Amino acid sequence: MTSMAIIKSLCVYCGSSDRGRPAHHDAALRLGRIMAKAGIRLVYGGGRIGMMGRIADAVMEGGGEVTGIIPRFLEQVEVGHSGVTQLIVTDNMHDRKQKMAEMSDAFLIMPGGLGTLEETFEILTWKQLGLHEKPVIIADIGGYWRHLTDLVDHMIDESYAKPENRALFQVIDSVDELLPVLSAMPAFDPGVEAKWL
Repeated sequence: MTSMAIIKSLCVYCGSSDRGRPAHHDAALRLGRIMAKAGIRLVYGGGRIGMMGRIADAVMEGGGEVTGIIPRFLEQVEVGHSGVTQLIVTDNMHDRKQKMAEMSDAFLIMPGGLGTLEETFEILTWKQLGLHEKPVIIADIGGYWRHLTDLVDHMIDESYAKPENRALFQVIDSVDELLPVLSAMPAFDPGVEAKWL
């Protein structure tokens, strides 16, 4: 019998803007409630605005724990969330992303902009290179990430990516699918994360 992955903390990449579809904002709130109820700690970019803030607030309101990680120069721009369980201020973006990755057991990509896209490809590339084995899930809320998955398929068709690269991530259509998908994933070796150092 295959053992299942144990997920105690989830890194969520998402937009820091208040713009976007109401359905995305609703999904952010729903995600926060699901995480709090399941006892999964949120690790995120540390802002209190946009989808970032909505998810963090929902986790906190549900009695869950939240670790925000934000670089010093963005603390004012993205309005660092002082109401979370733990707010870590880093010197730069690279330290922020590495810390987020180290503190997380899995990654969820919600709708967002260029920053979210950059974080997504970085964590996928790290997985492709064998720097981690952690689950990466894309929440394709309302078809938001359909063009991204089409692009990956196109890169495979054009031989710039390997067919097995498509297995680096899974896609869900609703945050309600998150826990069932995570619970079905096989256990992984958390010690692989030492390669990031």
